[in-house]
Amino acid sequence: MKHVIIGTGPAGVIAAETLRKIQPDSEVMLIGDEPEPPYSRMALPYYLIEKIDESGTHLRHTDGHFDKQGIELVQDRVVGIDSGAKTLSMEQRDPISYDRLLLATGSHPVRPPIDGMDLPGIHACWTLEDGRNIAKKARKGSKVVLMGAGFIGCIVLEALAKRGVDLTVIEMEDRMVPRMMNQTSGGLIKKWCEAQGVAVHTSTRVESIEKGGLLGGGGLRVNLDNGETLKADLVISATGVKSNIQFLDGSGIETDTGILVNDHLQSNVDGIYAAGDVCQGRDFSTGEYTVQAIQPTAADHGRIAAMNMAGHDLKHQGSVNMNVLDTMGLISSSYGLWMGVDGGDTAELQDIERYRYISLQFQDDIMVGAQALGLTEHVGVLRGLIQTQLPLGKWKDRLMQDPTRIMEAYLGTTQAIGHNADVMLKA
Repeated sequence: MKHVIIGTGPAGVIAAETLRKIQPDSEVMLIGDEPEPPYSRMALPYYLIEKIDESGTHLRHTDGHFDKQGIELVQDRVVGIDSGAKTLSMEQRDPISYDRLLLATGSHPVRPPIDGMDLPGIHACWTLEDGRNIAKKARKGSKVVLMGAGFIGCIVLEALAKRGVDLTVIEMEDRMVPRMMNQTSGGLIKKWCEAQGVAVHTSTRVESIEKGGLLGGGGLRVNLDNGETLKADLVISATGVKSNIQFLDGSGIETDTGILVNDHLQSNVDGIYAAGDVCQGRDFSTGEYTVQAIQPTAADHGRIAAMNMAGHDLKHQGSVNMNVLDTMGLISSSYGLWMGVDGGDTAELQDIERYRYISLQFQDDIMVGAQALGLTEHVGVLRGLIQTQLPLGKWKDRLMQDPTRIMEAYLGTTQAIGHNADVMLKA
């Protein structure tokens, strides 16, 4: 059996290692289109602040790791798939055949339709090469404009601030990390960043970017829709990502925003699976099939897809949407249906002066979502309560009064379930 995996991010690497472990006699090939060893994009901020060097971004640090694992690592670009012949067309080499194929091709940054986006000095922060280019220009005191204050943008924000740049953030939504936090918590993150010396413009768009400083010198001019013009030595675009599905034209593989899969992560074509940012998989909370471009989901997908490629029958129950973010020392997190559900109840507690906030969302007496800011103790319990769908009973009312009692609620509920099970067994 020959397993071929396209994509060398966490989903692809975990899948390759899983296949090697459970099916040691098979062939496993891992294909990536960057000239780097498999690395983590989430490590790029640590590279920018020089906490790690380039090798520190690598997903596996042992010399010759993939060779020792019996995983063939190929650096080339797949330009097409013939699903009937089970072959891959390559950019630089002869076609590659496969028996089972995993598409873990990830996503790419969205370039906003803004005049001047192709000028020198404008970069995404997505690849290691992007990181190298940013490190050259993001020197202490340099003027940097960051477009986008979503999850990726806020990760980059912290690294830039630690490099000592003069940083301005532009976000078109009315708050920071709008797909993760509500108005209250997103607004507090903005206030926190401003207190650390970062200028933040929300409800603001970049209209165009031009060459030349404000006085005709070097650099860039960033024109905003509020009439303001910013001088920049460097502009970083973090305005969202899209799944890498463009190479699938003519393959017969069905796509929407990502690759459509069943509950075994298999596409409509037998023997072809998907995982990670390119996979439109099941959302645990809603049951709908969506793209969750987060690393925990990628890791989960990679393992499950590999098991099914090897002939096991492992259903994907759905991934819990979760994000944990450190923004200049302020920790924020969100889980599940953090925005609430129709007819549901909300428990909320805030301490604006201390940048503390927690919000719990319920459907009947089951917790379905949560978000927290400035709170780190027991927040992992929030995911546990959401994923287990434990009926909270009387503990729901207690959490409505004091949402910080999450650990007590978890212990009280699980102990009650254990007690009832013992009674049933004795009966």
